Amino acid sequence: MTALIAGLVLFLGIHSVRIVADDFRTARIAQWGIGPWKLLYTLVSFAGAGLIIWGYSMARAEPVVVWNPPRGMNHLAALLMVPSFVLVVAGNLPGTKLKAALGHPMVIGVKLWAFAHLLANGMLADVVLFGAFLAWAIVDFVSLRRRDRAEGKSYPGGSLARDALAVAIGLVAWVAFVFWLHGWLFGVRPFG
Repeated sequence: MTALIAGLVLFLGIHSVRIVADDFRTARIAQWGIGPWKLLYTLVSFAGAGLIIWGYSMARAEPVVVWNPPRGMNHLAALLMVPSFVLVVAGNLPGTKLKAALGHPMVIGVKLWAFAHLLANGMLADVVLFGAFLAWAIVDFVSLRRRDRAEGKSYPGGSLARDALAVAIGLVAWVAFVFWLHGWLFGVRPFG
């Protein structure tokens, strides 16, 4: 569990710099330049992700039950992942109406991903992993929206064609992940 927690601290910590220490980030970029800052950000993110994967797999080997999800929660979680995938794609695809309306659909997608997985998993490692991501995504979304309002930032209106593309890509990714990749990567098949 120590490696999992260390990974979460590194990964979510570097992703929280703008939330808790935006002046520090701005000073580092001014001092080092954007390239070295992005390199540090990337290295810390990869180190955190590696520790999360390693720590989570170790924690799953010695499971501690916190709660037993009711029957059907895995199916509900899999269905909640449909909009999660679409929102993550919409957050990274320029010109969507979803981005214009929501501002930060990717962070909303992460919230939905974490919440869905908390519904379907009751082991301590799951609660720590998905709970940490859910808490981070909630705080990050509030911070991003507050920053948008302070800067008077709005997102340009998108097109329905771009939304349709986001939905199509999200659905294809969801099908691939739910029916093949999730089982291969994590040993769990959401639909049995």
